[in-house]
This record gives sequence, structure tokens and C-alpha cells, in this order.
Amino acid sequence: MSRLTARDLTLAYDDREVVRGLDLAVPDGQVTVIVGPNACGKSTTLRALGRLLKPAGGSVVLDGRALAELPTKKIAQQIGLLPQTPVAPEAITVGDLVSRGRQPHQHWWQQWSDADERAVTEAMERTDVAALADRNVDELSGGQRQRVWIAMALAQETDILLLDEPTTYLDIAHQVEVLDLVRQLNHDKGRTVAVVLHDLNQAARYADHLVAMKAGRIVAEGPPSEVITAELVAEVFGLTCIVIPDPVTASPLIIPTSPWHPPTN
Repeated sequence: MSRLTARDLTLAYDDREVVRGLDLAVPDGQVTVIVGPNACGKSTTLRALGRLLKPAGGSVVLDGRALAELPTKKIAQQIGLLPQTPVAPEAITVGDLVSRGRQPHQHWWQQWSDADERAVTEAMERTDVAALADRNVDELSGGQRQRVWIAMALAQETDILLLDEPTTYLDIAHQVEVLDLVRQLNHDKGRTVAVVLHDLNQAARYADHLVAMKAGRIVAEGPPSEVITAELVAEVFGLTCIVIPDPVTASPLIIPTSPWHPPTN
């Protein structure tokens, strides 16, 4: 089952076509990770799934209705999206920015509720930014800012969460924390998550459903154990490698071959 699907989707920027004829069903209640080389269309596809980009052809469908037919507020109550390079309003504090995640749930007769307060507090605690609540966002490091944006997306409390490279700017410890958090949200609250990642090994470790893209099309999709092969990595990324079981999770682990060595005399 899939509440969110792309049907014969074509995406373009001006006259430059990026994705053509793409069909994708985001499995309900699973973590889907989209991988592929730079400029293959993975982030563009995610933007279309969140209605940040209007299709040049085909459609994105939520619960049987095209996104183009739905009010923006209704979409925001169902789909949370963290784009690749979000921009914060000038001089806004961390607490205020995270609180903006609650706007889709507010009404003119009730601007703030106990549920809003709980959602914001929980989101900031989960992302380890509660201590930064009174700081201006533009004073933070890149990693801190990224965690604040993730907190805002979590505060939105949508059934579907789209994250475009959420580990950007984060050190390895916080990368693992964020991806563990994604898995925890999926497990504990049944959220459907679609994530764009660059790190293939992280993708293989955390995905239930892996989508590999190249040149605007899907090359393979399915469980990581079935998708990640040395042949696929060579085809999609042009990288020679071997694939072994991860010693911790048994998920596919990619080991590049033939590292460069200085010539011997």
C-alpha cells in the first residue's frame, strides 16, 4: 500500500528535463531511501513529492488525489518536508523556528495549544537543540542549524516525512543520531519516511526500501539486500567495489576496491 505515489512523472527546470516518466510508490509505514549520483534527479523527485516543484508531466498523488488539487494547508498536515538548503528568516530564534512547524495545525480561533507545546518540546529534545531555544539561528554552526531544521520538521507531526540529505553538515556521531531517530519515529509512531542520502552504506543500513536512480530514472528498487550489488554500484556510480555483510546489521556493506598507492621504486 502507498498513500503517496508518482505516476509517469516528468520534472524540469525551465527547458532542462531532469526526470522523465518516473513511477514511484512510497511504501506506507516504511523508511524509503533514495540514492544516486549527483544530478540524477533524486532531490528533484523528493521536491515534487512535497509539492515544492510542479510536474511538467504526470502527477504526484496523495490518498488518491493529485497534490495539485489539494489545499496547501491540507498537504502540510499530511506531508512534512525538509529541503536540502532551507533558509531561516533573519534574526529568528531556534524556539520560534521550530514552533513554525505547528502552523499547519493551527486555526484562527486557536493559535497555540498544549498539543503544539508538547510537539515542539519533544522535537527539540529528540534533536538535542532544547538548550539552544533562545539562540538566533544565524549564530549557530552548520550542524546545529541542520538539527534545528529537523526539529521543525518533526514538530509538524505529519504521517509522511520527506528529508533531503538530512545528515548534511553533521559529524558522524550526529549523522547516526539523526538516522537512528528516523528509524525510531518510523518504528514507534508508524511514520512513513522518504530520505535522500549520499552515503550508500548508511542507506543500506537504515532503509526498508531502497531506490537507486541514475539520469532521471529508477534503475532498481526494493530491499537493500536485493538492490545493493557490486554490479549495481558499478552501473549507477561507476565505482568498482565488493559487497559484504555489515558485521553489525548484516545489511550490504560496500567496500571500494583498488585504492591508489604511490608507485614503488
